[in-house]
Amino acid sequence: IMSDYTVVYFNAIKRGFSIPATLADFSIGSMHFSIQWYGVFIATGYLIALFACTRLAKRANIDVDALYDAIIFGTIGGIVGARAYYVIFNWPFYRANPGHILNISEGGLAIYGGIIGSVILALIVCKVKKIHPLDVLDLAAVGFLIGQGLGRWGNFTNQEAFGTNTTLPWGMMSTKTSEYIIDNQDFFEAHNMVVSPYEAVHPTFLYESIWCVVGFILLLLMFRNMRKFRGQILLSYGVWYGAERGVVEGLRTDSLYFANTNIRVSQVLSIALAVVCLVLLVVGFIKAKEVKLDEQEKAEES
Repeated sequence: IMSDYTVVYFNAIKRGFSIPATLADFSIGSMHFSIQWYGVFIATGYLIALFACTRLAKRANIDVDALYDAIIFGTIGGIVGARAYYVIFNWPFYRANPGHILNISEGGLAIYGGIIGSVILALIVCKVKKIHPLDVLDLAAVGFLIGQGLGRWGNFTNQEAFGTNTTLPWGMMSTKTSEYIIDNQDFFEAHNMVVSPYEAVHPTFLYESIWCVVGFILLLLMFRNMRKFRGQILLSYGVWYGAERGVVEGLRTDSLYFANTNIRVSQVLSIALAVVCLVLLVVGFIKAKEVKLDEQEKAEES
């Protein structure tokens, strides 16, 4: 088996198969290039999200050119935010090794940091272009889900972002998962986890991928047919994704923790996100219903 392949075993299959992390590896003159499956999945999700958001923008009479500006700057903000988030919660390592801070090729991009960064820059563009920010954020919420759903398969090809041990039929194990577990026993012990390198683990990438793709379809339909107020899709995204991540994050072996605690950063944020968005969503529906009733009463009076 080539060095850039990982043998993956699933309980339900009872035998292994090879997964490459690299799609293509080639040279042009003295320059060497490597195309990773992780990047391919991320790019595919991004393009599908862009296509879906463009179609929805036209349907909602949102300025598509302004939307593209928001997406471009939002993408830049997302990359910077994702890396900054990861570095901040791994600061002891990066303080001692500052040369690694900008080296994203070695991994270390956090989805919540990416969302925060992309939203901040997108909102700035909205203000400059004079488009309603909640329209753009509703569109972005749909795009986030398909991007996350496909991007998680990049975690599969890299054999990362997996969970603790499981005996379920879809539990998986590979040479890379076993090596990671062996190398991080001190980390697991520090956070009261017992993980065996010789048993299958939860494919948490798969849980999140399925949840996000289903959510993408639901929010797409909601935006097209059931959008009652601006911000509804964004809040629905917060409830949908926050609920899933709050559960699945508790299974993962690579979580970021608040300093000197066993509290997982993304799990706390996810639960808080789901609760806050649910409350705001209910309030939004109530207000939208009141506005509709007021409009009906005015129409009857006239």
